[in-house]
Amino acid sequence: MRVFKIVDEGIWREAQAKGRFDGAAIDVKDGYIHLSGESQAEETARLHFAGKSGLVLVAYEAEALAPALKWEPSRGGQLFPHVYGALDPARALWAKSLPWVDGKHVFPEGWRA
Repeated sequence: MRVFKIVDEGIWREAQAKGRFDGAAIDVKDGYIHLSGESQAEETARLHFAGKSGLVLVAYEAEALAPALKWEPSRGGQLFPHVYGALDPARALWAKSLPWVDGKHVFPEGWRA
């Protein structure tokens, strides 16, 4: 199962350079890295990143993030993946552009498993 992080491309490139992603500002504030499951990523983009360009969608295998990955209730009681700790950018399956086009984010072809 894949989990996804939507993040500013500049922040992601910095994390790649230092070999560690400690999260975006909201992640640091909340004490964990917010991720989305496959069925949640598009809604997360719509609700939290509307109008933003310069984003990337980063994919990880959920099992590879254990034991730091916890599924916890969030929006509407849905269980969302949260990582307590840093992510290793080198362990990402891929990071692909998430452009804002005609009033919505265009997810990369084949992003779903």
